Parts: sequence; structure tokens; C-alpha cells
Amino acid sequence: MTGARQPLVRTPLFPLYSEVAALLRIFDGISKDQVRSLIKAVHEQTGTPQNTVDWSQPSLWIPERLNGTDRQLAQRIWDESQQKVNPRHIYGAYLFINTYQLLSLNASGQYQLEHRGNDFIASVPGLLRELDEAEGLPQLLAILAAHSPGKRADLLEEWTEFLLENSNHKTPSSINATLRQRLLNLTARGYVSREGNTYSITSAGVDYAAPQVARPQLQAHHNVFSAIKDYNAAQTIALRERLESLDPYRFEELIKDLLEAMDYENVQVTKQSGDKGVDVIANFQFGITEIKEVVQVKRHKANITRPVLDQLRGALPLHGALRGTIITIGGFAKGCKDVALFPGAAPITLIDGDKLIELLIKHGVGIKQKKLSLLEVDDSYFEGSPAEPLTE
Repeated sequence: MTGARQPLVRTPLFPLYSEVAALLRIFDGISKDQVRSLIKAVHEQTGTPQNTVDWSQPSLWIPERLNGTDRQLAQRIWDESQQKVNPRHIYGAYLFINTYQLLSLNASGQYQLEHRGNDFIASVPGLLRELDEAEGLPQLLAILAAHSPGKRADLLEEWTEFLLENSNHKTPSSINATLRQRLLNLTARGYVSREGNTYSITSAGVDYAAPQVARPQLQAHHNVFSAIKDYNAAQTIALRERLESLDPYRFEELIKDLLEAMDYENVQVTKQSGDKGVDVIANFQFGITEIKEVVQVKRHKANITRPVLDQLRGALPLHGALRGTIITIGGFAKGCKDVALFPGAAPITLIDGDKLIELLIKHGVGIKQKKLSLLEVDDSYFEGSPAEPLTE
């Protein structure tokens, strides 16, 4: 009688393989209890949402928060990894190493680096494939191939279905975490590329996912979505060029349309003199409170400087507004962001050209989004057993 099949996607806090390889070398000859002691010592100081602890600078917190062998091991991890592995975040790699027996234990309870761990360090394809398939990485690449380029939200539904069928991960937070961490792993290894919050499968990723889904189908998906990405990039450039050549008054009307699409109310383009640079006035419902906001619009590519922010902030009382926004096709000079959210002063939101394009696309102002339908044979429909023939 065979045992129950092990669930897939077993490792929480899924690590980068480069970090695992570094820790394999460092843990060699170290007792498992010593590693667990360090993890426990760090965990006991994690803090609370009300009293957070900064773990971003190991060179500072290791000597301040750890003692004895815990401090020694943490310092060794930080130094020997060339300051790439933060000892605060080794728990996921520790679980991964033990789950897949990348280190063995001798009679004294010390970790020993043997052939399996050495194969991992050497990136032996057969071993990495075994681990990747156990953790669902080829399946995730196959999902991404059908949505590339896409954001995590575009992959979540299919990834959730896969996890519910093949793993013990059931909660939304756990499912989201497994997706994010595996995308980071695949990006670090060159199977996925990332631009902001958007992920794309690379040619190497298509090849690596091929055993999971037929290679021609993956390549076809990749070609289709790459063509869409290129077309959309060209349209985005065209949209920016249109904005740059737009009549200033028409540009103000476009901003009015955008604000209305974003659920602002009573949006008005000012035509009066002496408005201190205010071009648009609008109301926004913030909870149960309606807030008046003033907007200054700059249709030029030069960077906005601090005097423009000061002028708009000074105009707020004139219009009875609590906050302001500056929208430009260009950018903002150095230091503007700090001044915009200066403590004690009315907030000024800064919208540069890239953000403006993003908002126009999101809310469908000046751009039309056309839906495309891809047809795929539903293999699951045909996998069931044939129906029994009817008898007389």
C-alpha cells in the first residue's frame, strides 16, 4: 500500500535560491539547535504593529539585540553572504533546507553538507527541477504565460485553484504570500521579468514551463501577449504625444473629465483671474465628509519647482479647500515630494506624466480599452471517462 501523496507548495516564506545556497555553506558544521536558537532569538524581538522593530540594518541590530552564539552566527551569515542574506529572514530557507534534506545531520546534531546540498549549490538541473515541481513553480510559469505581461491579481484566480487542489494553503493571505514569494524567486533566476508591478514570462521561462503545458501552446500565448504589450506601449507613447500638443484649455477639460471619472463631484474649470494658479476645483467624498480640492494643471514637460507648490498651498484658503493637487505632463524637481507632505501643512498631491498616463488608462479617459477573447480547448471536459452506453 502506497502512502498518501505529499502536497505541493509546501514551503511557507519561500526563499530565493541564492540565499539558500549561501546558507548551505554557512550551516555546514553548525548544529541544528544553534540555527533554531538564532531564529527563536530574533522571533522573540519582532515587536508589534504599535511598537515596530527595524531589521533593515543587520550591521547595527546584530550587536545590539543578540548575544553569544546567536550573535556570532548572525554576524557570520551577514558577513559570509557578502551582506546579501539578512539573518532576520532565514526561517523560510531553514524550512526549505530541512524539508528537502539539503543538509544531513551527524550523530552530534550538526549539519553536514553532502551530495544533495552540493548539487543545489552547483544548480544541478535535475535537483532544481525536482524542487521546483514540488513547489509549483513550473505551474506558476504556465499560468503567467497565459497572462504575460500581468500583475499578481491577474494570476491569483488560477493560482488559487491550483493551490486548493494540490496544497494545504487555503487562506487568502497564505495564497497571496506563496504567489508573491515564488514570483520573486523566478524573477531572480531569469524566468520572469518585472517592471513595476507587472510580470512577464521570459523565453527561458517559456522553455522551463514547457513540460507543464505543451511548448507550442505556451509559445503561442507568449507571442500573443507580447504583441499586445508592444501595441499598448506604442499607444501609450501616442497618448503622451497627444497630451503634449493639446491646447491648454482642452487639457484642463481633460483633467476635469478624469476627475469626474474618479468620482469627484461638482468639478469646475476656473476661468477667473486672480485664482493664484488654480485651474480646477472639485469636491471629493471622504467617508462622511465632503472635501474641497483645488488642482493646478501644467501642460509642459519641464519639471515643476517648489514655488509652484507654495503658490497652490497659499491659494487653498481663497477657495475654502483643504488640499491641493498639481498635475503635469513632466515631472517634479528634487525636494518637491518632501515639501508636498510637510508636517503641519496642507497636503499637496503630485501627479507626474507617468502617473497621469496610468490614471487616464485606468479610468478610460482619452483611451479606449478593447477586449480580446482567446479560445482554448477545455481539456478537463474531455478527460472524464466515457458515458456508459444505454441498454434496452
